[in-house]
Amino acid sequence: MTTHDETSPGSAADDGKLLGLLDKLDEAINLLAQAREFAKPGKLPRVLDTARRVMLQTGGCAAIEQRARTLEEAGVFLGSDWETPQYLVPTLTTHALKSPDPNTVVIEALSELRLLAVAKGDYLHPQMSAEQAHHYLTQTLAINLWLLFGAPTEAERETQGRLAQLPRNLFQHLAERIGYEHVIDRLIEEIWRILEQRPIQVEPVKQMITQIAICQTNPEIDLGASGQGADRLVSSLFGPTRACREDPGLEVYRERLSSMDATALQGEATGFARAMHDTGLVSAYHPVLLRHLLDHSDHLLSEALGLSSTGRDCLMCYRELTHALIRSGVHPSTPQAAYGLALMLERGILYQPPVAPAMWRQLGLTLSEWSQARLNLAYGEAVSPRARLLEGVLCMLGLPLGVGQGNNPTCQSARALSMWAYNDPDYLLQMVAWAARDDEIIMHFEGMPLSSMASLSGVAQTLPMDLDPVSLIVVPHLDRIYAEMGRRCIGREGDPHRWVNPEFHGWWAGRGFRINVDVATGQLEDLDAFLRHFYASYHPYYNGNQPLIHPQPAGIAVTDSAARFIGWHAITILRVNLDPQDTMRVYFFNPNNDSGQDWGDGIKVSTADHGERFGESSLPFEQFASRLYIFHYDPLERGELAQVTQEELDRVTGYLQRSWGADRIPPTGLQADAGQDSREE
Repeated sequence: MTTHDETSPGSAADDGKLLGLLDKLDEAINLLAQAREFAKPGKLPRVLDTARRVMLQTGGCAAIEQRARTLEEAGVFLGSDWETPQYLVPTLTTHALKSPDPNTVVIEALSELRLLAVAKGDYLHPQMSAEQAHHYLTQTLAINLWLLFGAPTEAERETQGRLAQLPRNLFQHLAERIGYEHVIDRLIEEIWRILEQRPIQVEPVKQMITQIAICQTNPEIDLGASGQGADRLVSSLFGPTRACREDPGLEVYRERLSSMDATALQGEATGFARAMHDTGLVSAYHPVLLRHLLDHSDHLLSEALGLSSTGRDCLMCYRELTHALIRSGVHPSTPQAAYGLALMLERGILYQPPVAPAMWRQLGLTLSEWSQARLNLAYGEAVSPRARLLEGVLCMLGLPLGVGQGNNPTCQSARALSMWAYNDPDYLLQMVAWAARDDEIIMHFEGMPLSSMASLSGVAQTLPMDLDPVSLIVVPHLDRIYAEMGRRCIGREGDPHRWVNPEFHGWWAGRGFRINVDVATGQLEDLDAFLRHFYASYHPYYNGNQPLIHPQPAGIAVTDSAARFIGWHAITILRVNLDPQDTMRVYFFNPNNDSGQDWGDGIKVSTADHGERFGESSLPFEQFASRLYIFHYDPLERGELAQVTQEELDRVTGYLQRSWGADRIPPTGLQADAGQDSREE
């Protein structure tokens, strides 16, 4: 247990305390270094506990940095994920540093300080260059910039206690040694990369932009020549137009609007629309203008939403509904609803007969006490839970590929919500109404009704909270039903997704089903026929140039940047097309919160610059096929299996053998020893 004065700034007593702790740390490191390998786990807790106490002291992180090489050579990282720093992923540091387990936090911090020593040239590491270490640390700092500026949240204090101060001490030291200017540039790149994917949840991005704005105005932080691309991001939130450029506050802006003529309002409308569609972010000033324009001009309202002729026609056709949606759902506290509304109008889905009546029902929906409590707990009480949920509905219908699963094992449910918003919006609205009003969803499995309230439990062990408003309410119900469908398949031969996916996702999921893994053994089986069938079903050159009509559920074997198997994951195949470089690519939806991933062996998932639409991921067809393990197809529409060349299949098999199939394919054939089954997609 740490005491209060462990983190108080440097007095002589503190210096003496740090020196005493360092003596204890050096002794513990020495004992760990001398221990035989089998005995090292017994010596490690003392090292980690003393290192934790050191890093909570002023100057403690610098002292650990000086001992980085000694710590690693003593065996601190032996047998852990941190043993191979070249494979560490910056985005995973957030979860490690938020862990309630002190040892996880400490070993992550020790790893960062080791890489700092490498980056500064003080430690020549056999597996990582100084440039690689520097790049990794700038990414890590950018992603975790909140640790530099923010005090511990209530959640952190609750789960970590005094330990929550340690990552902040660490990042203060890293930023001072690496330099803020490197962090800001890397952060700006990271923000634009995320925004290109147009996620529904943008609060983390808004927080990062706020930190950039704070850095720009802080005289103690010298950004040098960095941060040049930040102005567009900062202005998109705090001053997109002439009348709010200096961020005057909402009341002042309302007063300015009341005295504007039509020309000035036109300029405001155009400025807001440009900023919104450029970044995918909406300023809190934007809803103020939209609500003001409701009493003035539908033409200007259309301009402020940045609508094309399609969206304008939809707005005029459903004028009363659009006005009601703005009045009920678009507030300064729910600004992203404006972007969702604009994109929903652009999609023209209100022309589908059931959608407009379903939106009127959503406007008047009475939320259950449980739904209201969940929304208030997750988002606060700045607006009513009904308005918060309406914002979520508009965003999901406008950005169906912006759904994320959060830090939860609910990729199946996130995929279903995305698929319905994309393909069957009135069904999504029905699900929202049932879940939010009735606290129950009933779906059918092979003719039998399944209640989300009667089902025992889902895949997620706890109720997920880090989700968009629609997912927050609906996912717990879907998760339980999905798990119950799986339980109904126990005892059947083969993979349960054969029966679950079409019943769970919708009639358009192909009833034909292929899997290349034996469920009982985890061994690859019939790989050649699996790949030929996939080509014949999805590749335009082998299926008669038939475009994919409905999005299809599929399962992939996810690998890390070293091409090692991580687990099974649910995705949606959206389309297969030639990209601008004439490469045949599979465009798919990945419910993971960030789809730009490195799957090893040269396979890097793209989210931009290869013909992707907002929210899509893509890979060349061969690379995608090498990570695929489940797909659905229409058994009445089959292409030519025999026409795929063996040379092309060999390239796909090569990717597979060098990654997740390495221990599933022996050198002599396609049967292998392996330990994973495929019960979780």
